[in-house]
Amino acid sequence: MTTYKYIVGVSCYYHDSSITIIKNEEILFALQEERITRIKNDQSFPKESLKEAIRYLNISLNDISAFVFYEKPLLKFERLMEGYLGTIPFGFKSFKMALPDWTGKKLFLKRDIVKNLQSIEYGKYDEKIFFSEHHLSHLASSFYPSPFEESLLISLDGVGEISTSSIALGKKNEIEIKEELEYPHSLGLLYSAFTYFLGFKVNEGEYKMMGLAPYGEPVYKDLILKNLLDLKDDGSFQLNLKYFNFITGLTMTNKKFNDLFNMKPRNKNEKINQNHMNIASSIQNVTELIISKICRYAAKKYNQTNLCLSGGVALNCVANGKLYKEKIFNNIWIQPASGDAGGSLGAALAFFYFDQKNQRRNVSSFENCGPFLGPDFNLEESRAMLESMSANYEYFDEEKIIDKTTDEIIDGKIIGWFQGRTEFGPRALGNRSILADPRNKQMQKILNLKTKFREGFRPFAPAILESEVNNWFEFDSESPYMLMVGQVKSDKLIHDNDINVSHKSLTSINNLRSKIPAVTHVDNSARIQTVNKNTNKLFYKLINNFYKKTGVPLIINTSFNVNDEPIVNSPIDAYKCFLTSNIDILIVNNFFLRRDLQYKKDTIKFTELDEKVS
Repeated sequence: MTTYKYIVGVSCYYHDSSITIIKNEEILFALQEERITRIKNDQSFPKESLKEAIRYLNISLNDISAFVFYEKPLLKFERLMEGYLGTIPFGFKSFKMALPDWTGKKLFLKRDIVKNLQSIEYGKYDEKIFFSEHHLSHLASSFYPSPFEESLLISLDGVGEISTSSIALGKKNEIEIKEELEYPHSLGLLYSAFTYFLGFKVNEGEYKMMGLAPYGEPVYKDLILKNLLDLKDDGSFQLNLKYFNFITGLTMTNKKFNDLFNMKPRNKNEKINQNHMNIASSIQNVTELIISKICRYAAKKYNQTNLCLSGGVALNCVANGKLYKEKIFNNIWIQPASGDAGGSLGAALAFFYFDQKNQRRNVSSFENCGPFLGPDFNLEESRAMLESMSANYEYFDEEKIIDKTTDEIIDGKIIGWFQGRTEFGPRALGNRSILADPRNKQMQKILNLKTKFREGFRPFAPAILESEVNNWFEFDSESPYMLMVGQVKSDKLIHDNDINVSHKSLTSINNLRSKIPAVTHVDNSARIQTVNKNTNKLFYKLINNFYKKTGVPLIINTSFNVNDEPIVNSPIDAYKCFLTSNIDILIVNNFFLRRDLQYKKDTIKFTELDEKVS
C-alpha cells in the first residue's frame, strides 16, 4: 500500500469551490475559494485557496501525494448526455450551452487540474490526480469526522453524477452505500425549483426561502404532493417532470408549474405577498415530511441509532430541528460544510480511509479543531494590515478586550468580531462574526436593513453557552454548527394579549415575542449555536462575561459580511466591511477600532484601500 503524506481534496466548477488538506487522520486546513477571491459562491478552480494553504502550512505543492477531486466527471457527462438525448429536441438549447464548458474543461478535468497546479508550482502531478464519487464524498465528509464508530449515513442534495440521495452504513473505515435515488428525482432540485419560483437565486437563496416559510401556512402542501411528486412510504419519490424545466430548459419550472399555482415566478424585485409565504411554508413542510420518511425507513431497516447527515439539504436547519424532535435517532451529527464545499473534505477522507484502507483510529477528528480550519493572522500581520489602511486602533490584552466588547454590546453597539482561524462552511461560528445584544427589540431590524443590507424578514441566530441551552430553548443537545432549530422556552416568551400571534406579516418579526426578541423568529423558534469552551475558548469567555453582567447566556451571532458578499477572511476584508456598513466597533485579535474614529464612509473607496495595501 502506498504511503500518502499530504492529501488534498478539491471541489469546484459547480458552486462553492474549496480545498481541504489532511495528513494521515488530521484535518490541517480547509477553505472556500470565495473567501479569498471575494466572489460569492466562486466555482472556479480553488487556486487561491490552495496557495494560501501551502503558505499557511509552510509546505511545497510537491510535498502533496494526492489530489482528489470530489466527483467523477465522466459519469456526470454520461448522465447529462442521456438527459439531453432522451429529450430531443427539447433539450437542445441547454445542451448547446453546456457543451463548450464540458469539451473545453470539465470533460478533461485531469488535464485542467494539472495545468492549474503547474501554474502554482512546477512539478509532476499527472500520477497524483484521483477522483472520488460525489455522494461518497458527501457521506465521507460527515462520517469520518463524526464521533461515531458506526452510523447510518444519509446524503441528500441536488444531484451528483447520477445519484441525488444516498443511504449508507459507516463502520470504522468502511462506507457501504445501500440505496440510492437517481436523477432527475431529487429533493434538492425540488426545493431549488421553489427557490427559483419565489425569486431567489438557486444554490444560494434556499436559506432565504427557509427563513420565509414561518410567515406562511402550508396551504399548498396537498397540491404539491398530489401533482408534483409521487411519494412512497420509504421517502423515495418520482417527480412529475411535466411541471419542471431543469432537464430541457434554462429555468427550473415551466408554464404548467405557473398554472398549478396560478401565478408566474416572482421577480426578485417584486414585493413578497402572502401566496409567496404560503408556498415557502408548503415546500418546507413537504421537505420535512420526505426527510422524516427516509430517516424512519432507514433507521428501522438498518437498525441504527446514530445518523450522519450530509449534502446541501442537510443545511436546512429547520428540517434538522424537526428531525431532532422526532427522536428517531439517539444522536445526529451534521458536518458544518455539508454542501458542495464540504465535498473537498469528504474526497480527501474517502481516499485515505475508503480507498487506501487505513484504519480509523481518530474518531471525532472535529473534536479539537471544530470548523476552524482556514487561515488566521497573528498580531504582527494584523497590525501591519491595519496600518497599511491607516486604521485608527487601540491595543488591549485579552481580558480587557473581552470586558470592553461586552460593555459595548450591552450599550447597544454592533460588533465586528475577528479572531483565530476562518470557519469552514456557510456559517460564522464565532471567529468571523457580527455580534449584538439579543435583548434589544430593534436589533433584528437594524442588523438586517442597516448593517447586512438584506431582506428584513430574515432571522438571526443565538450563540449560547452549551450548558445553558435547555434553560432557554426546547433543546437539550449540542448544536455547535448552527444546524438545528429549536423553540424558545415558554417561560422566556412574552405573552402579550396585544400581540396577534396568528398574524405573521413580514413586519411582525419586530413584535416583542420573548426576552430575547432579536433572535426569536415569528414562530418563536431560533437557529441555535451552542458554544463550548474547549472548541472556542475566547468566544465562550465573551458570552460568559455577557451572561455574568446581564443574566442572559447568549448573544446574537451572524456572519461578518453584508448581503451578496462572502464572509470576511482577512483583516483587510474585515476593515472594508467595517467601513461600509453600520458596524460600530471592530475587534481584530487584540486591536480595538471605533468606527467614528476611522475614515468617513462617504470619503473612502475600496480602490483607495487596495492601493494602500498594494
